[in-house]
Amino acid sequence: MSSATTALRQAEPVTELAPPVDTRALRNAMGHFATGVTVVTAPGEGSAMVGITANSFSSLSLDPPLILWSLALSSPNLASFVEGKPFAVNVLGQGQEAVAMQFASARDNKFAGIDYRLNQQDVPLLADTLARFECRVEFTRRLGDHLLIVGRVKDFSTDEGEPMLFFKGRFGTLNAAAS
Repeated sequence: MSSATTALRQAEPVTELAPPVDTRALRNAMGHFATGVTVVTAPGEGSAMVGITANSFSSLSLDPPLILWSLALSSPNLASFVEGKPFAVNVLGQGQEAVAMQFASARDNKFAGIDYRLNQQDVPLLADTLARFECRVEFTRRLGDHLLIVGRVKDFSTDEGEPMLFFKGRFGTLNAAAS
């Protein structure tokens, strides 16, 4: 075997006995990182539509244009986010807390009373958002208790407004200094 081949082989995992992590304390600590708030939408089974509030959204690459987000493995919507399927990330702005909470709920029709339109791939696109990224699932990977989803951006749009933030378990606003 060549040294190049040897270098590419993965090392055997080392089993370590570590103390268990207090998941509530870890979640609280993670809450100190302020994030934006999005609603990820996709076509569901049959004529159903999927809508999920998520703050685990991030830009990944500009060339190629890729974004990433994650979804709990316990979500009933996993089948809507397999490779090749279309979806959209709708970035919410100030004053859209009710929208975020509606899509975070377990209600049957999360789109009731929500202004949206369908794109050519039948993905619901929410009205009045700060930004929207229309994507296709590039690949997924199960990590821990979540599915990491990487999407290739096919189209995007932006609008003016102030962002909605999520910090320490609460919605908030940006208090930026005037430029």
